[in-house]
Amino acid sequence: MDINHVSEWAASHFQLYILESIHSLYSTMNKPMYQIKENVPVLIAAAGGKAVLTVQGHSYELTEGSVILLPAFGEAELIANRQSPFHAYKIAINTQNQNRSMPEEAMIRKNGITSNIHVHYFSHESEIVAYAEQLYRHRMPDREIRHVQNQLLFHQMLLHLLEKMDVKSATDEQPSMERSMTYLENNFNEKITREHLADIAGVSRSHYSILFKQLTGFSPNEYMSRLRVHRAKELLLGEPGTLREIAQKVGYRDEFYLSRRFKQQTGESPSGYDGKSVQRVAVLLAPYAIHLMLLGLEPTVIISETSEYISTAGLHLPQTIVFVNAGYTIEQINSALLDNGIELIFAANLHMKHLGLSPERLRVSAPVLDIAWMEMGWKEHLRLLAKYIQRSDRAEQWLADFEQEEEAGRIRVQQSEVADDILMILVIKPEGLYVYGARNAGYVMYRSLGLRPPARIAQEIDKQGDQFHSIAIRVSDLADFEATRLMVIVFPDEVGSTAHSEAVFTSSPWKNHPAVQQKGVHHLVKDEWIPYNPISIRLQLGRAVALWTGNQ
Repeated sequence: MDINHVSEWAASHFQLYILESIHSLYSTMNKPMYQIKENVPVLIAAAGGKAVLTVQGHSYELTEGSVILLPAFGEAELIANRQSPFHAYKIAINTQNQNRSMPEEAMIRKNGITSNIHVHYFSHESEIVAYAEQLYRHRMPDREIRHVQNQLLFHQMLLHLLEKMDVKSATDEQPSMERSMTYLENNFNEKITREHLADIAGVSRSHYSILFKQLTGFSPNEYMSRLRVHRAKELLLGEPGTLREIAQKVGYRDEFYLSRRFKQQTGESPSGYDGKSVQRVAVLLAPYAIHLMLLGLEPTVIISETSEYISTAGLHLPQTIVFVNAGYTIEQINSALLDNGIELIFAANLHMKHLGLSPERLRVSAPVLDIAWMEMGWKEHLRLLAKYIQRSDRAEQWLADFEQEEEAGRIRVQQSEVADDILMILVIKPEGLYVYGARNAGYVMYRSLGLRPPARIAQEIDKQGDQFHSIAIRVSDLADFEATRLMVIVFPDEVGSTAHSEAVFTSSPWKNHPAVQQKGVHHLVKDEWIPYNPISIRLQLGRAVALWTGNQ
């Protein structure tokens, strides 16, 4: 018997941590100093004595039990105290892809330690030091049991380190620097001096520049220049206007100064920038990734809460997309965008707000273009994305072909027995019941195939068009929605259970509904009918025609 086995972790593909190397550092009179430079993150665990480690312009005192994590490619200098001989373990940490083929829906997640760009210092972490000592002592195992024990020790050490990094991230917010950066991000189009930013942060001008570079990787002037040029790109792509008008909107005195800064940063003039040459883009949430791939542009990065990805027939999904968890800090997200050379970010302000993000915080990495989610339908999404990347002809050809399929499907369905029915789409979620409108499966049923919705739904579609998503109802409201057929979609809860739907199916309003009594209920699979993008809508059209004409 063949079983098509897919790992439960397939949709959330992390690289594997590996211990690249481990060394014991002893200071002596002849060697009191070590230069540290690795192309992977390095963990220094102090086992005894005293030393000073200098990195990124900052010095850290290392004593017994202290631990410091250095980012990849960081250059550090370790100078031991001659009066107190120093001993530490240096562990280089790397990752590798899992040695198996990835399913189409898998995306690469960035690992927290190897994608880290900051120095993390912990003054009292004797447990991590103890792990390091054990790993060094048994670094050349002669038995498999010892080898497995080493793997466990290594990952216990990493778990402890990640937990400490999470706690530090939540508590060590550097509010003064954050305030100055927020001010810069919100007011970059005005004249801002470094002295003013330093005053907001409450530090000296010279120290402010050092702290700013440590936090962002840029000087304050470089950061401001990136914000201005990226905002100029947004305006060039999205809003008509002269170069002089755009220059003044982003904080430059005239178009000549804008052109000089623009060319310094991008290598091209603003008058020639039209988005056509863009190759490396990021999207916030997966639907826009499908739109872009349909247009022939594969996103480099997807920022999302989960790595769930829609599998679509007829569209090859690349395995090179980098998945960045939307729950990461803004510094980690920007680091991933910068590391991957992102040229444009496509996002909906609605989604950014929900995830605690904003164009202001992301703009330093790349221009951020708003593709409004609820304010327009999937066709308008496709057309707007195509306009930004100069592929409108491709979008219009695809839409013309799709509209021919719609017309052919509508003719077939209107000749079937369902043509005279009233169709209601009921979605059962853990938090409540919803009757769907003209989006998701509702688009295909009501727009593509011309089927009749309940009267209240028809009224809302007439008012709101493709912006009408759904109405929240109670079980007792079912009687208010007359329908002869029910399409039912159940969303599982966070542990995968659909038990919450039983309260609906055993209720009197459900049992007494005409569609239920006439056995006109169709249970549909969420993942096949909820995704809202061109390819998914096309697939839903085919499924709906087959469902209503009996050709399943």
